[in-house]
Amino acid sequence: MEKRVMTDSKRRRKSLAATAAVLGGVLVLSACSDGDKGGSAGSPTPNSQAQVDEAAAQKTSKAQISIAPENGAANASINNDAKVTVTDGTLTEVTMTTAEGASVKGEISADGKSWKPSEQLKRATVYKIAATAKDADGLEAHENSSFTTVSQANSFIGNFTPDSGSTVGVGMPVSINFNKAITDKKAVQSGIKVTSSSGQEVVGHWFNSQRLDFRPENYWAEGSTVTMKLELDGVEGAEGVYGVQQKTVTFKIGRNQVSTVDVATKTMTVKQDGKTVKTIPISAGSPENPTYNGQMVISEKFKETRMNGATVGFTDDDGKGEYDIKDVPHAMRLSTSGTFIHGNYWGPDSIFGNSNTSHGCVGLNDVKGAGDPKQMAAWLYDHSIVGDVIIVKNSKDKTIAPDNGLNGWNMSWSQWKAGSAL
Repeated sequence: MEKRVMTDSKRRRKSLAATAAVLGGVLVLSACSDGDKGGSAGSPTPNSQAQVDEAAAQKTSKAQISIAPENGAANASINNDAKVTVTDGTLTEVTMTTAEGASVKGEISADGKSWKPSEQLKRATVYKIAATAKDADGLEAHENSSFTTVSQANSFIGNFTPDSGSTVGVGMPVSINFNKAITDKKAVQSGIKVTSSSGQEVVGHWFNSQRLDFRPENYWAEGSTVTMKLELDGVEGAEGVYGVQQKTVTFKIGRNQVSTVDVATKTMTVKQDGKTVKTIPISAGSPENPTYNGQMVISEKFKETRMNGATVGFTDDDGKGEYDIKDVPHAMRLSTSGTFIHGNYWGPDSIFGNSNTSHGCVGLNDVKGAGDPKQMAAWLYDHSIVGDVIIVKNSKDKTIAPDNGLNGWNMSWSQWKAGSAL
């Protein structure tokens, strides 16, 4: 059998052929990533990532969309945070939905540069925003974002009195009770502005971590308008707890009515704008249960209401109330602890102006059912509004605590201002 031997020349030819085949494969693979789409053999092609990016940018919209809050944000405001803006272009479409797909109404501004929702958002809700804009060449840009609004656990609100649009007496303070304890009182008080058309200086006073009242040095000027602006949206009242309220409240101050109850003489003198309009015989707290002294503000009015001694600590040995009257007529609240000025139909006529017999309230003659407008209690009820002042003097009891009801007038102006966080 013949034995064939491969010469060096043959080896070199075979090696060159194999090398050419490998290089050919590389060339094919390289062609797949060539940026030149259909250009001639002589056309320049991008030979770096920077050139590729530059070529892509020439075909991209110049419009720059910005969405707030930023994508993934938590504890977002339910009032002001959500908005879309654009530069170098105009917005053509913006949609906002909850994670479940419920749509939120909104408006693109007249110049097409911004968008915002036209309704208040809900707390603890995931929202999605999709925005489209065009530049001057008609090229579109798109942007998307998702965020979560502040939860109930991470937010606070202030329940306030009086109501917007109401007319109240000269003694009515602005009283705000927050549903969570406030630790940064300065930040919260800075977000609340109370002013009067009379020009009176108005100062806030913290009674505790959840109650903030506002009043001037003296009673409000009759006929004036008081405005409260709550700008608490996004204000951090305590660590990780944010405000959500943003509103303006206005109320009117009516005529100046201040009534003085003299426990010693058992009479009440009613004055309007400084002039006496009525003197009424009364029956105040008995020696065992005297009425508080001090300036008290009417905070509620009830044509008829139930009064049960057990709710304010007056109980018999069996634990039941010493009294339980289900139809007390013409009742007006003076304190949180249960002090009222009200009609009394169960006592004889002779006690009014002559004897103090109550458990601490101020009683006026009345009839059962509150149906006789000629009774003294009916007259006072009809001529009183929430915010009117009732001053009690010459009682054997102490002066009522300023935070027991709306009774901050029992503090001096210097004491009041000392309770401000500003």
